Amino acid sequence: MNFETLVVTNKEGVLIVELCRPQALNAFTIQMGSELVHLFEAASEDDDVGAIILTGNGKAFCAGMDLSAEGNVFGLDESLNPSLADLNSHYDEPAYVGGVRDSGGRVTLSMYDCKKPIIVALNGAAVGIGATMTLAADIRLASTKARIGFVFGKIGVTPEACSTWFLPRIVGMSTALEWVYSGDILSAEDAIKGGLVSKIYEPDNLMLEAETLARKFIANRSPVAIALARQMMYRNSAMDHPREAHKVDSLAIYYCSLDDGKEGVSAFLEKRDPQFKDKASAMPDFYPWWD
Repeated sequence: MNFETLVVTNKEGVLIVELCRPQALNAFTIQMGSELVHLFEAASEDDDVGAIILTGNGKAFCAGMDLSAEGNVFGLDESLNPSLADLNSHYDEPAYVGGVRDSGGRVTLSMYDCKKPIIVALNGAAVGIGATMTLAADIRLASTKARIGFVFGKIGVTPEACSTWFLPRIVGMSTALEWVYSGDILSAEDAIKGGLVSKIYEPDNLMLEAETLARKFIANRSPVAIALARQMMYRNSAMDHPREAHKVDSLAIYYCSLDDGKEGVSAFLEKRDPQFKDKASAMPDFYPWWD
């Protein structure tokens, strides 16, 4: 895959993705959004990818939307005047994908659908879409130099990138609203106190710690079990009744027990490393259960 706004490196199964417009503090563009969607969709089906780390090239993670673009800076078609019914009817049509649906939301939805664990390493400033795109990751780690801001109100727009779904689930409704209303720039310490990031590291240690964590997620792990667990956690926790989660849990453990599960039990009893053979590119027949 060739990208103009990303640098991508596969380090023995850990895919490191750098937002790479350092001259503009990695400001988000429509092209960057399209490239990220393509990357997450491809990585989800690539059996050479076990986990993904998203970070920024240079001193910033992402300074938000590039506001220097001509016309509608968000890339939206101002001639359409869509209603919600229109969007529902034309959701996947190119004119609406590119002209109505926010590009950050397309990125976070591709992350949400991904079968691989995703870690964000916040190496510096992350504001606007630079903050909201991280919410679909499983883990957020921060440098001591990270600064995070949900600054939409300051430029007269609303949060995007599905952040109104993700952010309250991560930090709680009250904190989410406070951060959005105020538009304050949060330090790494503020972010960890609010539950947005898991750990803080010195800048020189951030990527090393992120890679160490990623390898812990995939070493001697069944790719299918990991993929199922990721989707089950996100989707089942939003179900109306635990009975519905029980149905999915039952099918997942049933199918896992047939192949990789047998190998895992044998390896445990024989005190050896497992040799899992199932691949995330070939999921059990009941997957995806939400379609």
